[in-house]
Amino acid sequence: MQTIKTLKARKRIALIAHDHKKAELIEWATYNKTVLSRHELYATGTTGKLVEEALDVSVRKLLSGPLGGDQQIGALVAEGALDVIIFFWDPMEALPHDPDIKALLRLGVVWNIPVACNRASADFLLTSPLMHQDYEVILPDYSQYTQRKV
Repeated sequence: MQTIKTLKARKRIALIAHDHKKAELIEWATYNKTVLSRHELYATGTTGKLVEEALDVSVRKLLSGPLGGDQQIGALVAEGALDVIIFFWDPMEALPHDPDIKALLRLGVVWNIPVACNRASADFLLTSPLMHQDYEVILPDYSQYTQRKV
């Protein structure tokens, strides 16, 4: 039995960037301001403040990533309250909250939502016709796991 979840045309998008990628994300977001302003934006700490200032749009700001913001985004994904993750992460720098980042990206895969981890994938995602219409996501069937005997 498949479960279908509909991602509405107005997506709930999480924007996240490591410190060395914030300028790149802001530049990308500014270039895509018209498209992003049609959606509901969420972001971790400083990134949210920078996006809000650059785009002059409302952003739901969570904690800074290292202080729990990545986990807050992950919780929203698990609750079905986010539709897309755009996370410009720095593959060249080990960070103390790397386990949180891995967990967040894992949840994007677990719940079958689009995840972009760099500018090219974010460009492809944002310009897809599917981004601007309702889209039916097939949720994985985890019933064997949730109904297992422990």
